[in-house]
Amino acid sequence: MSRRRIFDIIQIGNRSDTLSRSYDLLLVVNILLNIFTLFCQTFDELDAFTPVFQGIEMITIAFFVLEYLLRIWTAQYLFQGKGFWQAAGMFCLSFDGIVELLTILPFAYLSGFVAFRMLRVVRIFHLFRINATYDSFNVIKGVLYEKRNQLVSSIFIISVLMLSASLFMYSAEHDAQPEVFRNGFSGIWWSVSTLLTVGYGDIYPVTPVGKALAIVIAFLGVGAVAIPTGIISAGFVEHYTRIQSETGSGTDTFHLQTIVIDIDSAWIGRDVEDIRNEYGKIIALIHRGEKTIRPDPTTTIRMADVVAVYPDT
Repeated sequence: MSRRRIFDIIQIGNRSDTLSRSYDLLLVVNILLNIFTLFCQTFDELDAFTPVFQGIEMITIAFFVLEYLLRIWTAQYLFQGKGFWQAAGMFCLSFDGIVELLTILPFAYLSGFVAFRMLRVVRIFHLFRINATYDSFNVIKGVLYEKRNQLVSSIFIISVLMLSASLFMYSAEHDAQPEVFRNGFSGIWWSVSTLLTVGYGDIYPVTPVGKALAIVIAFLGVGAVAIPTGIISAGFVEHYTRIQSETGSGTDTFHLQTIVIDIDSAWIGRDVEDIRNEYGKIIALIHRGEKTIRPDPTTTIRMADVVAVYPDT
């Protein structure tokens, strides 16, 4: 079996390929079995079935190892135009490559690292996303990436507010509650729960000055939470407004759907005409890096492209 054929099989969501669809089902079964055994091993009442769970775990991990090696072997089809070693390195350093590695390395079995296996559920989300066409998961990821500088700035401001609140509360409450507010850092828990409007109530001020400060900090917390929320909301509005303005002012542009071509997309390496014939999708626009492309029928889709498609007719 050729390398290209293996690549086509292990790509998620190729509905026209029976082997690929069978592989999708096998992948889902392995992910669910792996997570199920991980969950079951936390019950002392099921200790008698530990050998069974360990056997299932070994089989599923072996499947993930094989998949990881095959993805490295076929990485050139993901990163077109790159040499084998360069493409393999790009896959290993990608988010999906790192997640897959963390789920199969021996140290991933240690307490704390085993939770990385839950990230494989993202693969199932990818499968559902392809079938539903509307790429909501990657739209969110794209907006967060575009607004990363503003979000980092807002998180920095929130962190400064938390540290300041902790120091203020320490000064006001240390003498009254020396066991609760032992030092400047001990108020971090209180400031986090207050600024983020959680309010657990396990630590609270008892002095008049501390209560007054708590009122001010609580009001600041409302604004602190609103800042990143507003940035993300504005990002969604800008995202869809940009697509509508670039594709024209027709009424149907309001119904354009956005798909980000990621590592699991079955569209990688296919041209626009193939996608239209096989999936019934008309690609109106392609965002590739800093460029915006109006595709012709022979334009080939690459990984990391953001494509705007007309909905099903």
